[in-house]
Amino acid sequence: MEKFSKIKEVVASVEADVEKFYNAGNAAAGTRVRKAMQDLKVLAQEIRSEVTDKKNTSN
Repeated sequence: MEKFSKIKEVVASVEADVEKFYNAGNAAAGTRVRKAMQDLKVLAQEIRSEVTDKKNTSN
């Protein structure tokens, strides 16, 4: 659950940069958005691995 909470925090923190990039064309904000999306990808993969491990050990 800790990693899922972290995902929600990352999404919330990048929201302003998404607005700046898509609405104002701020290239630096786009770089921050890309980094945040990479962080989300890593967190999502970690959660997937944990779920798989937990699922397989509970059988």
